[in-house]
Amino acid sequence: MQLNLRNPLVFFDLETTGINIVKDRIVEISFVKVHPNGKEESKTRRINPGMPIPPESTAIHGITDEDVKDCPTFKEVAKSLAAQIEGCDLAGFNSNRFDIPMLAEEFLRAGVDLDLNKRKFVDVQTIFHKMEQRTLSAAYKFYCDKTLENAHTAEADTYATYEILKAQLDRYPELQNDVNHLAEFSCFNSNVDFAGRMIYNEEGKEVINFGKYKGQLAEEVLKNDPGYYSWIMNGDFPLNTKKMFTEIKLRGFNSK
Repeated sequence: MQLNLRNPLVFFDLETTGINIVKDRIVEISFVKVHPNGKEESKTRRINPGMPIPPESTAIHGITDEDVKDCPTFKEVAKSLAAQIEGCDLAGFNSNRFDIPMLAEEFLRAGVDLDLNKRKFVDVQTIFHKMEQRTLSAAYKFYCDKTLENAHTAEADTYATYEILKAQLDRYPELQNDVNHLAEFSCFNSNVDFAGRMIYNEEGKEVINFGKYKGQLAEEVLKNDPGYYSWIMNGDFPLNTKKMFTEIKLRGFNSK
């Protein structure tokens, strides 16, 4: 099924040094950019993470320190990458929980102001889990009747994810061929920050989603516990999470 798009939709996948959004870095990014007219563009790029790639990560994606030693850093490609995905919605497999928060963090570290909050995010894994409960390789076999060769390479995973979404639209008539619907369907929570440390409640207000203040309004917590903001800023939290807490705190100052 041809995707019904208002904006270009970028399917992407990251290979990284690990799964810690704050400490780990991207070593490869691959994307397929699908335009509303059906035209497709693809690109795969290795990235020098500026840190050793742990053996356990290499065992998964096959990328070594030697492979990336002469590659550009993310900061060196950030502006061109931002230009390539400007105005696009984003899609991936487990992307809402990992790839998008990691990508946002890398852009912030590189000093590139890319407002991802205006984009729609389609997480093909979430659609799959809500419908069938499987992994990417199993999803590819289930929906496309193909064996996923070269699994855990960014390019293979990216193309598989793209094909799976099209097959999901063919299989489930209740899924609308519309990115707004797919983004809403593939989201478990309405996140304030990409890591989901805060979510919006039914009234559209920011609520803390972890720790001792879970379920409480972030604005009230910041007002009643002045030390909480400092703890967040000095803690091991993603830059995007700190940015959103800062916006809420500044909003409180401006309302006085």
